[in-house]
Amino acid sequence: MKLTVINILCFFLFSDLLANEQSDLAAVGDFLKYKDELSSADVNLNMQLIDAMPLSNALLTRGPYLQKATTSSIIVRWRTDINVNSKVLYGLSPTSLTQNVTISGTRIEHSVQLTGLSPNTRYYYSVGYDLIVIQGSNQNYFVTNPLPNTEGKYTFWVTGDCGNNSTNQINVLNQYLNFIGDSVTHGWLLLGDNAYSFGTDQEYTTNFFNIYQPTIMKHAPIWPVPGNHDYGNSATSQDNHNVSYYSIFDLPVNGEAGGVPSNNEAFYSYDYGNIHFLALDSYGEESNKRLYDTTGTQVQWIKQDLVANHKKWTIAYWHHPPYTMGSHNSDTESELILMRTNFVKMLESYGVDLIMCGHSHSYERSKLMKGHYGLEPTFNATTHNISTSSARYDGSTNSCPYRKDSVKVSGSVYIVAGSAGQLGGQQTAYPHNAMFYSNTINGGSLILQVDGRRLDGKWLCSDGIIRDQFTIYKDAGQKKDLLTGLGQPVSLTASWSGNYIWSTALTTQSINVTPPVNSAYVVRDALQCVSDTFTVTIVQPVTLTLHLLLQAFITSNTAMRANLYNLNNSINSNDVDTVSVK
Repeated sequence: MKLTVINILCFFLFSDLLANEQSDLAAVGDFLKYKDELSSADVNLNMQLIDAMPLSNALLTRGPYLQKATTSSIIVRWRTDINVNSKVLYGLSPTSLTQNVTISGTRIEHSVQLTGLSPNTRYYYSVGYDLIVIQGSNQNYFVTNPLPNTEGKYTFWVTGDCGNNSTNQINVLNQYLNFIGDSVTHGWLLLGDNAYSFGTDQEYTTNFFNIYQPTIMKHAPIWPVPGNHDYGNSATSQDNHNVSYYSIFDLPVNGEAGGVPSNNEAFYSYDYGNIHFLALDSYGEESNKRLYDTTGTQVQWIKQDLVANHKKWTIAYWHHPPYTMGSHNSDTESELILMRTNFVKMLESYGVDLIMCGHSHSYERSKLMKGHYGLEPTFNATTHNISTSSARYDGSTNSCPYRKDSVKVSGSVYIVAGSAGQLGGQQTAYPHNAMFYSNTINGGSLILQVDGRRLDGKWLCSDGIIRDQFTIYKDAGQKKDLLTGLGQPVSLTASWSGNYIWSTALTTQSINVTPPVNSAYVVRDALQCVSDTFTVTIVQPVTLTLHLLLQAFITSNTAMRANLYNLNNSINSNDVDTVSVK
């Protein structure tokens, strides 16, 4: 009896030590020596210890984080310290997680896809195993994507070169959390160099997950691209892609989130409402060709994807910028020169609205521009800027929004936002002539907000100050001719999102009017930057005198037959011919 109890206790001891991978041979030796000295009086005591001894609980060591969000599905990922099965509970309330997905078998890397979800709906979730919930609160939630082309107000957080475990990185995060408050972050875009200095799994743990997983990571789906540091600056990894980045992130390569399937995790596209995103790899190679090699696999896919794209907004992002004079020099570094001379012209020709990069540890932003592919001194503001405005849209001089047409190709805005962690450094030629605003002193992140036909960008710094902002309107400022009947109301809606002053003194985006005569209505924004004109024409009633020639077959009893061509049918007294005049 004594030996049986002791052996059971030994089994639990060894199981616990092995499960936690902390086997201590000295401790085991001490225990074995002690068991030989146990008396029979110890048996009952040890039986009680065995009954009360809990199995080791798994600890959360990474995440949870959200991947591959679509209108009806999402992936929840996390890591545990020991091998357990995977279980996600989810539902429409944090206190009522009525549905679950469990994956049998044990593992430390957990990736669970939830399917059959409703579009544009907030779900709460918890992660765990068996009957154990490791994490779940009102901060563990996600919002599924809206249906394609749905207009709404969507917010995206953009961080470049973030993962260095610095005070700047933490301050940038905290200022964004203060800015967003309880509002939804619909997507989190990473511009590469997400974990310094070599993109190892441990560096991702220390410099990325440990910083973000207590807050933003619980509810903002991540859409990353890799940088040179994610590849460890390794020529070998550049070719074989054998780096931690690809095991950490689940990326939509089959077109499941929108766009043309890329069949390659290095680059992909996805949709959110009326926005199309291109997430590209500017460091890795495909068959010895990089992004700037326009005959390569990646660029051929990009062309197919952009041809198929019909969303109101198109946003592209990757790591290496075509224009910068921050910590990197786009006039002297060959890969940056090639991005500018070989690649961006193609994106401009497809009407891409916004192009975002990292790599240079600064913030730099152009005006709406097109056609500059040379060195910095060759930039000519008169030739290359589509608009002379700052687009700050704040009432300052010459600050009206940029305006683009969906049909006409009318330029792109270029942004370098590589100071969400790493910060500083500038070239002799700083600032770049093509950049309207540049800053290498303050760290920060970019906030993108799309509201229907309006796109706003705000550069929020680590001290909480928004030092740059811009607005783009798409298909705003229209002239419309409308017809209505006398005494019939007609609805008029301004073509942009913002503020409104109508010629009728109303201030809502839509108004109803019932004009007694032909009338013109004008709506303007408060800063007099954009306006719509509606010309409403009254259609007057008209009396018409009609002369109709009716032709039909007449039967012997003088009845007019309705069925003219089927003469063998018997006559039906209910058959009639009718004439409708509109």
